[in-house]
Amino acid sequence: MNDHRSDTEKNILLPRHVKPVIIPESGHPIRLHHLDKEALKVLFRLRDAGFAGYLVGGGVRDLYMGKRPKDFDISTDARPGQLRKLFRNSRTIGRRFRLVQIYFRGGKIIEVSTLRSQSEYDMEGSDKVLASNNTFGTLPEDALRRDLTINSLFYEIEYNTIIDYVGGVQDLDQGIIRIVGDPDRRITRDPVRMMRAVRHAARTGFTIEPATRKAIIANREKLSHCPPSRIRDELLKDLRSGASTKWARIAIECRLFFTLFPGYREMLAADSGNRAGEMLMKLLGVVDRLYTLPRDESSRVEMPDYMLLTVLALPWIEVRFGLAGKRLKGPAQYHFAREIRAGLDEFFGERFNLTRMAKESMTTLLVNLPLFDQHARSRNRPAWVRKKSYYQDCLRFFHLYAEAVGGSPVQEDLFAVKVQADDERFFRFPEGGTGNGSRSRKGVRPAFSKKKRGIFGLRSG
Repeated sequence: MNDHRSDTEKNILLPRHVKPVIIPESGHPIRLHHLDKEALKVLFRLRDAGFAGYLVGGGVRDLYMGKRPKDFDISTDARPGQLRKLFRNSRTIGRRFRLVQIYFRGGKIIEVSTLRSQSEYDMEGSDKVLASNNTFGTLPEDALRRDLTINSLFYEIEYNTIIDYVGGVQDLDQGIIRIVGDPDRRITRDPVRMMRAVRHAARTGFTIEPATRKAIIANREKLSHCPPSRIRDELLKDLRSGASTKWARIAIECRLFFTLFPGYREMLAADSGNRAGEMLMKLLGVVDRLYTLPRDESSRVEMPDYMLLTVLALPWIEVRFGLAGKRLKGPAQYHFAREIRAGLDEFFGERFNLTRMAKESMTTLLVNLPLFDQHARSRNRPAWVRKKSYYQDCLRFFHLYAEAVGGSPVQEDLFAVKVQADDERFFRFPEGGTGNGSRSRKGVRPAFSKKKRGIFGLRSG
């Protein structure tokens, strides 16, 4: 049989000979009733249509650990176009690689992706960042292109088995965070993998294995090769994870924190009492407490991006400008605000692509913090302050600060927002389309019907 592969393809060690470990139902804790009924509907629909479907990634990891997954993502050998025909209550999103989102009553969304090929896993001599290879692939190829071993597992419903190509189950059992493949090469191709390794170590309490840890320390400056908006989005996930304190400690140990925030490098090293570091951990501890409070499904904790980033900057600003002791009015306060604004430019630089409005909002929180602290001590907040448009935001930020320095716990209602129960909110697609780059008949949107017919209670018009 002739080998039609190109020379480049022959230099790639394709995982066709990789043998998976199959963990039978008796060897793992996951059962069908642990999955969301909507995820099961998707998996059974794929199976009945002749396609393979697998629960993947964090869903398998969390179920194996006895946790309730936040998302139930699915991979399949069906192409996006085939999925759209199979699930009319869906839309296509994404540009580099298209995903299909399937919508259900109550705002439930199941994301389904087509199995992808190994974009760069074993390409010899490759040192590029983010190669643009997003072709469809096989199950082993899809496993080997994922970031961490514990996120590279597949669960299938036919025999209720876990399929493991990368030793992910063993790492789950041993509490290890490990990058799939050669960590230096994988990090070089996508430096954001370092942030994901640290995030999952913080969330799970696992230990980063030595080779992965060494690669993170050695390659940490390569984060500058990634788009700033991507780094910012990953950082905000960490701050909202409920484990931001653990994340900061691990990131500092791996020196990754100082790549993100170089202003802290000398400050934390030179501060013998570690005043800035102690304040940072206390502030993040308050944020974690709020994000991990038990709540019903009708509300959730929500903090603006700029407020979370201000939490990170506050200890640095305090040491640099002596914020807590300031008592300024009139022109002096205006000039001090400009100093704080310039300080934020220095602290964040261009690493996070922050908007001018975000930096102005952060400046407002910081400049008014001494004022709110003063009024809290005197138990008298003037009427002119309460009339300001920024009053509520500054009040909430002050309460975060006050708890961190030993004051009363923040009332969670200050940050609670109601979750909209209106299902129609989840079915508002752009006029004339159903997502980025997808085509559809203009004006056709999934909508709920009270009649017991259609796909999962949905009608197509």
